[in-house]
Amino acid sequence: MSKAFPIFLSLLLFYSIFAVSVFAASPQDVTSNNELRVLIQPLNKNDKSKLKSTYGARWDFESLGFTTTVNENQYQALLKNKNVKVSVVDTLSIAAKPQPSTGATPSDQTPWGIEAIYDNSSIASTDGGVNVRVAVLDTGTFIAHPDLKANAEQCKDFSQSKSPIVNGKCDDKNGHGTHVAGTVLANGGAGNGIYGVAPDAKLWAYKVLGNSGFGYSDDIAGAIRHAADEGKKNGVKVVISMSLGSSSKDSLIADAVTYAVANGALVVAAAGNDGPAPNTIGFPGGLHDVIAVAALENVQQNGSYRIADFSSRGNPTSAGDFVIGERDVELSAPGRAIESTWSDGTYNTISGTSMATPHISGLAAKIWAENPTMTNHQLRVELQNRAKSNDITAGQYAGTGDDIASGFGFPLAK
Repeated sequence: MSKAFPIFLSLLLFYSIFAVSVFAASPQDVTSNNELRVLIQPLNKNDKSKLKSTYGARWDFESLGFTTTVNENQYQALLKNKNVKVSVVDTLSIAAKPQPSTGATPSDQTPWGIEAIYDNSSIASTDGGVNVRVAVLDTGTFIAHPDLKANAEQCKDFSQSKSPIVNGKCDDKNGHGTHVAGTVLANGGAGNGIYGVAPDAKLWAYKVLGNSGFGYSDDIAGAIRHAADEGKKNGVKVVISMSLGSSSKDSLIADAVTYAVANGALVVAAAGNDGPAPNTIGFPGGLHDVIAVAALENVQQNGSYRIADFSSRGNPTSAGDFVIGERDVELSAPGRAIESTWSDGTYNTISGTSMATPHISGLAAKIWAENPTMTNHQLRVELQNRAKSNDITAGQYAGTGDDIASGFGFPLAK
């Protein structure tokens, strides 16, 4: 099998108090019978329909080509075909198994991250997000969880090998996706459950990663486009939340993000867990059209919360300019020791920029519901302005104003 594979993506998990490393999975690990997921780009556009007929197509990305699954012999033949470009589709992987859930009831119905973003240490419940949809692209969601079931509006699986989209299925056998969804919009359940930032928002649970944590960039790109299309078709506001990432830029995902933003969606993603060194922001968080979120911990220092050491840092050459380019941190939010819903109907506490991201996704939904005439671009500016009003000055590379650790700062709900 060819060794010329691209850099592989890694899901941005950081469990409990332990830092987990991410590993690069080879295609053999995520396919069977030596099959490969590939992107085929005909150099002559007139050849596209014939190639699709020959190999089948999972996703058609227009000028970028189409993806499909081939065996090793077919892949080698495509490499020799001077009329096409072919490349192996990037994969995502998790380097740690989920931790056991912590209990049947939450230790706090409004965890420290919720109290922090609402700037209210005694808050008993949250509100907001009416008529806004949050598409959580992750390992799926346990939508029967008491704190989530009333919010679930769409449940779709983009990770199945036989079909690119399976409606009505979004099972989460990992836990990560359910945890993220809870931080966005958990509604307290029957009265003793946990609350997310925007409990009146609707959940679009999009499973883009398998139960073991592996997934393909074309499926993620397809889900991003689908969320944008669904928002436009139904005339609703859509926030796309991605607690996943890569050390390198993926063209399919980058193109899909551009498409989603052009069609009115706001896209939020994790900054990464490779800090505290500079220039460690992952993608898609590192794209200029995406809000990259850094992780705060529940420690007060220099008059603010402190950036976690594991949280990825941005590009030093653009620090202080309050302009977002590639590989820039934009916002900060609680990310260490975050309690939320879990995939067995209970609750769990884990850490990472994966956990910071849904705080911002939920806040975006809340602000959008309160200001429904805002465009996605105006909403992004509002988040930035709120962050500037709550500067983060603690943690390595954090300082006054726009810095590579915390970005513009930590935006608040009130």
